[in-house]
Amino acid sequence: MLVVGGGLGGVAAALAALRRGRSVLLTEETDWLGGQLTSQGVPPDEHPWIEQFGATRSYRALREAIRDHYRTWYPLTRAARLTPDLNPGQGRVSRLCHEPRVAASVIAALVGPYQAAGRLTVWYGHRPVAADVAGDRIRSVLFEGPDGRRVEASAPYVLDATELGDLLPLAGVEHVTGAEARSETGEPSAPEQAQPGNQQAFSWVFAVEHRAGEDHTIDRPDQYGFWRDYQPQFWPDRLLSLVAPDPRTLEPVGRSFVPNASSGPVVADQSRDPGDKDLWAFRRIVARDMFEPGFADSDVTIVNWPMIDYLPGPLIGVSDDERDKHLDGARQLSLSMLYWLQTQAPRPDGGTGWPGLRLRPDVMGSADGLAKAPYIRESRRIRARRTVVEQDLSYAVRGELGAVAYPDTVGVGMYRIDLHPSTGGDTYIDVASCPFQLPLGALLPVRVGNLLAAGKNIGTTHITNGCYRLHPVEWNAGEAAGALAAHCLANGLAPAQVHDDPTLLERFQAELVADGFELAWPQVRGY
Repeated sequence: MLVVGGGLGGVAAALAALRRGRSVLLTEETDWLGGQLTSQGVPPDEHPWIEQFGATRSYRALREAIRDHYRTWYPLTRAARLTPDLNPGQGRVSRLCHEPRVAASVIAALVGPYQAAGRLTVWYGHRPVAADVAGDRIRSVLFEGPDGRRVEASAPYVLDATELGDLLPLAGVEHVTGAEARSETGEPSAPEQAQPGNQQAFSWVFAVEHRAGEDHTIDRPDQYGFWRDYQPQFWPDRLLSLVAPDPRTLEPVGRSFVPNASSGPVVADQSRDPGDKDLWAFRRIVARDMFEPGFADSDVTIVNWPMIDYLPGPLIGVSDDERDKHLDGARQLSLSMLYWLQTQAPRPDGGTGWPGLRLRPDVMGSADGLAKAPYIRESRRIRARRTVVEQDLSYAVRGELGAVAYPDTVGVGMYRIDLHPSTGGDTYIDVASCPFQLPLGALLPVRVGNLLAAGKNIGTTHITNGCYRLHPVEWNAGEAAGALAAHCLANGLAPAQVHDDPTLLERFQAELVADGFELAWPQVRGY
């Protein structure tokens, strides 16, 4: 099969198919596999029960392999080495905050044996530019490589695991962008009218350390004047500040930022504390105290904060020039945030600026210290055989009944409906959720028979994408898509047949369970 996009969904899809004896061509625009976990530089956002349940066996294996990498190669303290749920960065956003390059190394190790056996081929630096379609089937996809040359690939099944659902318009697959109208979805949080250009902000994250007494101030960014004065209408202060709305109450909240401040042992649990009040510890990926004395002179933290959410325009549904302008603008915003931190941020001692902040390009695998790719929160989404809507899982709607139980479940997930401010001028939309299921129908387009959605492009809405977009759910979606394609190839079936026939569906679900999928939740409450 052909898996287009090497993010978490694409990697999980490829591994699922490879475990079932298939051969896979996997393409990726960057030179790292792993998407939001690696090339986008975002530590995993996960639910509070992730160490016990609520993910596939292979996702848990990925997490443990990352921990084992640290135990094998890093001089951890004895206490850290013996901690079962090792959190190398002691970050507050997740129980596993780690360097992007470590996850990239671990994923490379996971796929390496299949590459050695000749069953997995990975095309790095390739993006899809066209598709050949006959009727309701994709016959081939045309890719452009890093040198500008083009190459065509074909397979019985094509999985779209791109970050923005790039195959959907190329292949004429029915899809949605932005916000659906409430009249279409019935969702309490949806707008009255459809807003295709209203999409969640994306961010260009970066990693920094702090060298006290040194000056690593970057050159003043070209757009610094613009971003220094920029204040969205719904924002309580200028974007370049330490004040941002609380996502749940929308009240202005001041954040603290003190590099290398010791916060003591951290047990991340977003159901109790979102962890975003202390910006240094929020997404910290290297904590000095976890290593032998003298090993690390500074912590390393990821700057993925509300202040770098890019709002002036979307990446989907615009011209190439407009897209490039927004990509450059997001980079300028992030560099402007760093420059502001280095020169103007208020310090507890009454001074301003932390000139010792230093970019860590080596951590991000890039030349300039910014992530290899922007952090994408919202993709194009297929018109699916089943679309997940807010009222399926909202705690305000469902309460103690829990989320809707889908007969075609192929996995589980959990996160609040967490929509960041959007390009249409919306502030945060934050809705408590019930632990939910992933329906097979959300992976299947309404018409095209040999394309499966394997990432953030599944059949959710603008609203429910806010809780299905996180790391373990994207992995589960991709893994289920890869398993389904392999299952269909092995049994001479079409995905629609498996979905529509209760006997065939039950047989496929039993196969998933044997492979370590969880199809339903134990009794847990939402948050």
